[in-house]
Amino acid sequence: MSDFLMLAFILLVAGIVAVPIATRLKLGSVLGYLIAGIAISPILTLLGVDVVSLQHFAEFGVVMMLFLVGMELEPKLLWQMRARLLGLGGGQVVITMLLVMSVAMAFGQSWNSALIIGMILSLSSTAIVVQTLNEKGLMKSDGGQASFSVLLFQDIAFIPMLAVLPLLAFPDVIGVETAQLTAGGDDHGDTLSLVDGLNGWQTMLVTLGAIGAVILGGNYLTRPVFRFVAGANLRELFTATALLMVIGIALLMTLVGLSPALGTFLAGVVLANSEYKHELESDIDPFRGLLLGLFFITVGAGIDFNLLSENFGVVVSMTMGLMALKAMVLFLLGSAFKIRGAQRWLFTLGMAQAGEFGFVLLATTTTYGILPDQVASLLLLVVALSMLITPLLFILYDQIANIYARGQDQEADAIEEENGIIIAGRGRIGGIVDRMLRTAGYSSTVIDYSAKQLDILRKFGISHAYFGDATRPDLLHAAGIEKAKLLIVTIDDKHQITELVSYATRNYPNLHVIARAVDRHHTYELWAHGCRDIIRETYDASLRIGRSAFEALGTPRAAAEQMKEAFHEMDQQSMIEVADVFDINIPGHENEAYVARVRERAESWEADLHDRMMEIMEETPEEA
Repeated sequence: MSDFLMLAFILLVAGIVAVPIATRLKLGSVLGYLIAGIAISPILTLLGVDVVSLQHFAEFGVVMMLFLVGMELEPKLLWQMRARLLGLGGGQVVITMLLVMSVAMAFGQSWNSALIIGMILSLSSTAIVVQTLNEKGLMKSDGGQASFSVLLFQDIAFIPMLAVLPLLAFPDVIGVETAQLTAGGDDHGDTLSLVDGLNGWQTMLVTLGAIGAVILGGNYLTRPVFRFVAGANLRELFTATALLMVIGIALLMTLVGLSPALGTFLAGVVLANSEYKHELESDIDPFRGLLLGLFFITVGAGIDFNLLSENFGVVVSMTMGLMALKAMVLFLLGSAFKIRGAQRWLFTLGMAQAGEFGFVLLATTTTYGILPDQVASLLLLVVALSMLITPLLFILYDQIANIYARGQDQEADAIEEENGIIIAGRGRIGGIVDRMLRTAGYSSTVIDYSAKQLDILRKFGISHAYFGDATRPDLLHAAGIEKAKLLIVTIDDKHQITELVSYATRNYPNLHVIARAVDRHHTYELWAHGCRDIIRETYDASLRIGRSAFEALGTPRAAAEQMKEAFHEMDQQSMIEVADVFDINIPGHENEAYVARVRERAESWEADLHDRMMEIMEETPEEA
C-alpha cells in the first residue's frame, strides 16, 4: 500500500510542478507532462516501477478521449466540413503515410512494417495543436480551422488504424489465422476471451455482434438507464454509471479482440445527439484529463536515454526528416486549398509533428510483437522529440506572421474610398453593424483580415470591404482615419482590439471610437486606454434573456423592461466607479484598491438594486 501511495505522490507532484511551468513558458500541458516524466524517470527506476504496465493502465485515458471525440462528431458538422475533412485531412494522412512507407522500405523494412511506421508517423498531436491554437487565439483563423479539419480526420482515421494493426502482424497468413489474430496471438491465450477456439467466420460473427450491441445499447438502453439513475438525485452515482458504461464497452471490445478505443468511439458517435451528452462529457472529462496526463508522464519516463545517446544522430535525423516531409505535404495541400500567407505557415508548422496516437499505436505494436523492439524504441524517441520541438515551430510561426504583417503593403487591398465610418472586422458583430448603417444611408469602409470571408462577401456583391490588418497605422491612414468621424472596432482578438483602440484614442482625440469588449475586465482595459463607448459582446443578449426570464415568471412586459433598465443603469454606474481604480499594469486580483472597490460596490449595488426591483414590482398594477 505504501509503495502505491509513494508512486501516486511522485506522479502527482511531477505533474503539478511541471505543467504550470510549461504552460507559463507557452510550451503546453502535454509537453509539461512529458518533461515531468523525463524528470522522474530515474526515481521510478530506483523504485523498480514497471513503467510499461503503468502506461497500459494510463492508455485508458486515450480510450476516454476517443469516447468524447465520438460525441463531438455530429453528422451535420461532418457534412459541413466534408471538403476540408476529406481533402486536407485525407490527403495529409494518405500522402504522408505512403511517403513514410516508401522511405522505410528503402531502408530495408518489409511492406507491412513500413505501412505500420507510415500510419504511426502520419498522425499529428491533437492535444498540443488544439491547446496551442486556443492559447494563441488562432483556432478561428483560416490556418487554425484547416488544422482542426486535419486533426479531426486523424482522430477518425486512428480507429481503423488501430483495428487493422493486428492483421499486419503476420503478413504471410492474413485471413488464415483470424481467430488467433483477433485474440491477440498466443501470448494472450491465458486471458479471458470470447473468441478463443473459434474459427474465422465464428469470430467475425461474435465481433459484429459485439459492435452491434454497442450501437443498439447506445441507442436504446442508455436513456432508460440514465433516467433510472438520475432518479436517485446523486451526482456521484451518475458519474459512476458513465464510467461503468465506458469501462463495460472497453471490456467487451477487449473480450472479442478489438481495440477498446474502437468501441468507445462508436458509443460516443451514437450518443452525439443524446440529451445526456453534456452530462456525460462533464463527468468523463476529469478522468480523461488525469489519465491522459498520466499517460504522457509514462511516455516521458519510458524514453530510453541510453538508446538516445547511442543513436543520437539517427534519431535527430529521423525526426528532422519526418517533420520536413510532413511540412512539405502540408504546405502543398495548403496551397491547393488556397490557405494564404501566414495562415499557410501556421497550418504547415503547427501540424508537422508526430502525435500522442503514435504512442498508442506503438504500444499496440509492442503488445502484438508487430515491430522489432529496436525499431519501436527508435520511433518512440522520434515521436517524443518531434512533440518537444513543436513549441519552437510555433515561435517560428510568430516570427513569420510578423514578417507578413510588416510586408502587408503589397498584399493588402488598395482602399479606394474614404468614408466617415471605418469598421474594423466584418464577422458576426461587424457584419450586422455594417448592414444597419448601410440601410440607414450611411457609407462605411470595412477592413477585415480574413481573405476567405471577403471572397464570400464579394460573391454577394459587397465591394466596400477590404483585406488587411486593421491594427496597421498605414492601412488606417489609407482608409481616411484622419477625416473619419467614427471608428467601430469589432475584430475577434482581444489584444488586437486593445491595441487598435489605444492607437486611435492617442492619435485621433476627436475620433469617436466604439469598441467591442470581450468581457468585463476587457471593458476596464479599454476604458483605461481612453475609449468611452464600449459594448460588451454578450451583455445586451444577457439583459434580454433576463427580461424574458422575468416575463416567464409572470412579470408584465412593461415592468420586465423597467427592471432590465434598472439593472443596466446600476451596472453602468458601478462600472464607471470601479474603472477609476483599475490599473492596466496590475492584474485585477493583485490590485488591492480595485478588489476593495469591487467588494464595496457589490454589497451596496445589490442592496440598492433589490430595493429598486421591489419598487417596480409594487408599482406594477395587477393583471386582470
